[in-house]
Amino acid sequence: MNPLRVSVLAYPGCFASEVYGVPDLLTMAAHVTAARGRPEPSYETSVVSPRRRVRASGGARLDVSALRPSDVLVVPGFDLPPALDPDAALAELAPELAAIRAHAAGGGAVVSICVGAFLLAEAGLLRGREATTSWLHADRFARRYPDVRVRGENLVVTDRGVTTTAAFSAMYDFALRLVRDHDGPRAARATARVALLDDTRSTQTPYVDTDLLPATGHAFAATVMRRLDQDLAARYDLPALSREFGVSTRTMLRRFGAETGRTPLAYLHGARVRRAVHLLETTDRTVAAIAADVGYRDPGTFAALFTRHTGRRPSAYRAARRTAPADDGRSP
Repeated sequence: MNPLRVSVLAYPGCFASEVYGVPDLLTMAAHVTAARGRPEPSYETSVVSPRRRVRASGGARLDVSALRPSDVLVVPGFDLPPALDPDAALAELAPELAAIRAHAAGGGAVVSICVGAFLLAEAGLLRGREATTSWLHADRFARRYPDVRVRGENLVVTDRGVTTTAAFSAMYDFALRLVRDHDGPRAARATARVALLDDTRSTQTPYVDTDLLPATGHAFAATVMRRLDQDLAARYDLPALSREFGVSTRTMLRRFGAETGRTPLAYLHGARVRRAVHLLETTDRTVAAIAADVGYRDPGTFAALFTRHTGRRPSAYRAARRTAPADDGRSP
């Protein structure tokens, strides 16, 4: 079997760690497959650019090679603070956008890491496709590219040869999938063990911190969200909620959907799951009690919803992610 050719596209302002993260993990995977008796290399990796010199975010100088044919082109993310207009970053990347388009036109697979999805969308690759990106920037991304079906809860989304991933460490979720597809599940599991990676997670929902989400300027939806957050356990009643805001149910769904891309009920389910995650990590309450706390009388219904959002059943999530007891101030 020929080695899989994986190129990473370096560009000014990209995150250096996201340039080298996938090649480094594939190097580990190659060692794993070699130890299992594979004589030839599994992967051929390179860092490429249409430029001769590239400085990453923070000023680190990256060694790059000229663009070359490859099976997979990985596009890392860049620093996107709330005050930065993406136009300011993307306007300087015309050579990179052209390289992305050319690679896709030639039939190669394209992958973005974190907000690298902005480059793929700007290049026109995500039009009409499903995609994901960091939960911190998903709303901004959805507003900028309304023709992309954003799946902000997903860690990795592949749609017709184009893959997008969530923030930073999701590059390893993608890389492990690549190893699984190329060398099989045993090699992927072994690589995950060597690198101390969780190869079972499937969603970024448990990592969302609403306190860090930027203000969207969507006053109507934000007000509705605050109202729902005030009593997560209350029975969802769309007509009553609509009357409270002086609109019809149709207008409620239309305005909330236009501002958020989802329904009030979908938001409520997500908010309940986030609350349940906190309670599972920080209390000893039973799963049934937590289900009731967040508005579900049937623990089975709650467990199914929680699993759909987080990729794990509540009890398994608690076992894997529970926080350590708080320091009581006493010396060890």
